[in-house]
Amino acid sequence: MKKWLKELRPEQWLKNGFVFAPLIFSQRWADSRSIGLTVAAAVAFSLAASMTYLINDLVDREEDRRHPAKCRRPIAAGLISPLKAVVVAGGLLSVALTIGVSLGAHFLIVLGSYILLTLLYSLALKRAVFVDVLVVAAGFVLRVVGGAAAIDVAVSRWILLCAFLLALYLALGKRRSELVLLGESAGEHRVVLGHYTLPLVDQAIAVVLGATTVSYALYTVAADTVAKVGSEGLMITLPLVLYGLLRYLYLLHQHELGGNPTRALLVDRPLLVCVFLWLASAAIVMVFGRGGG
Repeated sequence: MKKWLKELRPEQWLKNGFVFAPLIFSQRWADSRSIGLTVAAAVAFSLAASMTYLINDLVDREEDRRHPAKCRRPIAAGLISPLKAVVVAGGLLSVALTIGVSLGAHFLIVLGSYILLTLLYSLALKRAVFVDVLVVAAGFVLRVVGGAAAIDVAVSRWILLCAFLLALYLALGKRRSELVLLGESAGEHRVVLGHYTLPLVDQAIAVVLGATTVSYALYTVAADTVAKVGSEGLMITLPLVLYGLLRYLYLLHQHELGGNPTRALLVDRPLLVCVFLWLASAAIVMVFGRGGG
């Protein structure tokens, strides 16, 4: 069981928190039905993600065996046979699609698009410079769209833009971490890393960091946001967002946590506190803004 848990990477399911964005920003957190539908959507995305991890590790098992960290993955280490991995991947896909069917056609289309995109990424797209990180970011946008489809609400274009830029920022951070870890041999472990350089990735991170901050600021004062929230109060959460982005940048440059955003969120107390404060502040602004309207 331990080797399967390591291979399925349940700690990465935290990324599916993006599915909850429409629930939060549509202010349906007190609606038990919407909560249930969102949880089901998150489960479907989590199972689909674990399925794609299995496929990805099957495809990359020879490269992973030469990697200083990935060589310990169960498939690369020979602890899980390719046949068993394929069978389990098929089971996970079946359950995920079954949940998708229960959540409606729109959600099923989004989930299917996510699965197709991640499979294309594993088989080909991850070898194209900058396309790889853009595809990863697009996967997070599909999570947000899936969350909206599950509870049948319209999703703000600003939320989609912020989700895309945040995911792109994290993906670039992971590429930087891999370049630092693998050094000059980075291209031998993953083809696309041979096309990246630290100065290039650092410039891209700086651009995306600024774009993410500006996009979130514009979202907080956008006309549709103000109409929904009842005020421009979400602007007070901007310093927390900026701190969180800068804290991740600090972890990326000064510690080994930056290459794994999920682990960073789980073990870095300042970053975890920042996320909780942002959630609490946003909830307070929405409740009081709606009450005042």
